Amino acid sequence: MKCPFCGNDDTAVVDTRLSDEADVVRRRRKCNACDKRFTTYERAEIQLPQVVKKNGLRTEFSRAKLRASLELALRKRPVSIESVDAAVADIEERLRSAGEREVTTQQLGELVMRELKKLDKVAYIRFASVYRNFEDVDAFSKAIREVSPTSKKK
Repeated sequence: MKCPFCGNDDTAVVDTRLSDEADVVRRRRKCNACDKRFTTYERAEIQLPQVVKKNGLRTEFSRAKLRASLELALRKRPVSIESVDAAVADIEERLRSAGEREVTTQQLGELVMRELKKLDKVAYIRFASVYRNFEDVDAFSKAIREVSPTSKKK
């Protein structure tokens, strides 16, 4: 493994740990040239479904794009990185366990909304307002009522 700081090939593993679900291996490494430490993660590479866009084009599933969508909705919200990681992992697991070869952007958006609803209601509304392309205030109000604690009492 190359050192991300100096590019040296000679690095040593200092510590190895499994994630709680035992599906990711976290390794702390130390560069033998510059003595800096860094972390690497190993996970089994399992083929996720292709994403079918609204225009019919197909593209590879991108964990980075999924994470970026969640982070954009959660910007300046009090949600931990660990919670975002867990949401991304949960969405990926749902895609894997579905066993489908393709998933539409609509299906993927619904999975993101489900996770955001659990993480942060404001982020959920942010994402929903763009994803569902609210045309008027009534649609926006309806989405707010969905997550409002007072609406559940009625």
